[in-house]
Amino acid sequence: MKKKLVFMLAASVFVSTCLSGCGNSPSEEKKTDTAADSDQTAAEEQTGQDTGTDSGNVNLRFWCDEDELSLFQEQIDTFISDHKGEANLTVECEPVPASECKDVLLADVNNGADVFSLPDDQLLAMVSSGVMEEVTNADAIAAANLEGAAAAASVEGTLYAYPLTADNGYFLYYDKSYFTENDVKSLDRILDICAQNNKKFAMDWSSGWYLYSFFGNTGLTLSLNEDGLTNSCDWNRSEGEITGLDVARGMLSIARNPGFLSDAAPAKAALDGGVIALVSGVWDIASVKKAFGEDYGACRLPTYTCAGKQVQMASFTGYRLLGVNAYSGHKAWAEKLAEYLTGEESQKFRFERAERGPSNKNAAASDEIQRNAAILAVLDQSAFGVLQKVGQKYWDPVQSFGITMAAGNPGNVPLQDLLDEMVSDITE
Repeated sequence: MKKKLVFMLAASVFVSTCLSGCGNSPSEEKKTDTAADSDQTAAEEQTGQDTGTDSGNVNLRFWCDEDELSLFQEQIDTFISDHKGEANLTVECEPVPASECKDVLLADVNNGADVFSLPDDQLLAMVSSGVMEEVTNADAIAAANLEGAAAAASVEGTLYAYPLTADNGYFLYYDKSYFTENDVKSLDRILDICAQNNKKFAMDWSSGWYLYSFFGNTGLTLSLNEDGLTNSCDWNRSEGEITGLDVARGMLSIARNPGFLSDAAPAKAALDGGVIALVSGVWDIASVKKAFGEDYGACRLPTYTCAGKQVQMASFTGYRLLGVNAYSGHKAWAEKLAEYLTGEESQKFRFERAERGPSNKNAAASDEIQRNAAILAVLDQSAFGVLQKVGQKYWDPVQSFGITMAAGNPGNVPLQDLLDEMVSDITE
């Protein structure tokens, strides 16, 4: 299938374009007078537009990551077969990365997918723009899913999306031939074993997503302001039980250990043989299993030394969702499809075929999940994580700080100055 060309716009432009350029809200657009209703009915008979009945031609578009197309297509084929007596259903699956879904959809909501995959951090912008409305069967869907997943699919307590996975987080992979279960509880011990064996512990310090690990459970704070755009952050705080300087010193000690490696692709480094422990997520299961073989292991993140004590490393946690376009011409059918694809049996299928961690409570409690080290690790780590809700100004300053620290602060810049500069840019 050919990929469609899309044009990226700034987020602020998307929202204003959607609000001012799309005319009325979805609910307002559906309000018509009696005469218009007659015209609309005739038009729907020609175009197959959804009339609220289960008959006629129904053409839907579905967006997901390219590597998931075949998986979803198989489930969608089953959905179409199950409903073949109700309507003439067709679903066109298109590869639009979930990471770009918001940008692509808000650029042209009327020509977007009816159902689409998105990460939870895009939900607020989607809801604010009016492209997503409250889920029809909200109470039942929320009750069927893990509490964190339902919260991630909600805005101010209202469910706007269908939870799909609960595995969009990171944890520790390790080679059991080098480490015991007790060894991997402490990053100090992991680094010592790596150094002794001329191997490495790898983690990407060029990404603010992973760098949150060191600040998250220290009492230092990071949050998104009510405007949904700017950040509050006190990672440079100089008072308290743990200060920003304590965290920076802890990170610098790790960076200067011969057993440490900052690598944006740690699983690939493991395949090359030099890495025996790494921080990543379920997307790297296949590579890590290939690298470590029968000695593959996974668990929550370890503790690290900060201010003379052991601090549990934190994480950003995330959930994958399915959304329904409020401007869909077949919204009732789009909701049926989204609910089917995120249901218990569909989530079990996705786990069995691709080891996608389910958000559905029953699916997550299955014996198969309880035997899967990576899925258990991401669920265990979620107790020490928070949803990624930060403004865009967060990423570049933290990346710059992380790269400097990973290199051992080669310019010997005072650490407090580095922290102050980072926080100033984060909160700009």
